[in-house]
Amino acid sequence: MADDFRTTTVGARYAQALFDLADEGGALDAVRADLKSLRKAWGESADLRRLATSPVISNEDQARGLIAIADKAGFDGLTRKFLGLLAQNGRSGDLTAVIAGFDRLYAIRTGLVSAEVVSAAPLDAAQMNAIKASLRKALGKDPELEARVDPALLGGLKVKVGSRLYDASLKTKLDQMKFALKRAG
Repeated sequence: MADDFRTTTVGARYAQALFDLADEGGALDAVRADLKSLRKAWGESADLRRLATSPVISNEDQARGLIAIADKAGFDGLTRKFLGLLAQNGRSGDLTAVIAGFDRLYAIRTGLVSAEVVSAAPLDAAQMNAIKASLRKALGKDPELEARVDPALLGGLKVKVGSRLYDASLKTKLDQMKFALKRAG
């Protein structure tokens, strides 16, 4: 059991339960992969977010919808059952908190360091490798990178490791210059 991470939030309690079941069943990596896929789908699909959070859709319909998504995606049986249970209990809106909690528990257990890299344009393999090497040197561990694109950055990068944010984006630099000019003027 992972006793390092206990909190009182509903999402964290469900994450702990899922983590413990996956650990006992030897399915940690499979469930983690499912949740990673689900997090990506959550960010890309307004329909999924609406299904999980709409007070108009019954718990039973939410459960059927989430189970159908799990079936279509080929998720592990534990993930599939868990999503159904989450919806049946009226907690499908807590899905992102469950995923975040599971990720924290997984990182504690495995010593994994995750980093999110946000850039204005897609990064190629060489750029991702350079970022990974820099983070490895700074952190002393091999990070797992997740990249996404945000054109609003204009240029540069934002890298988030845990609660630390390294912001070298052009947008932030321009905003800082604007602020400095307003104060000076």
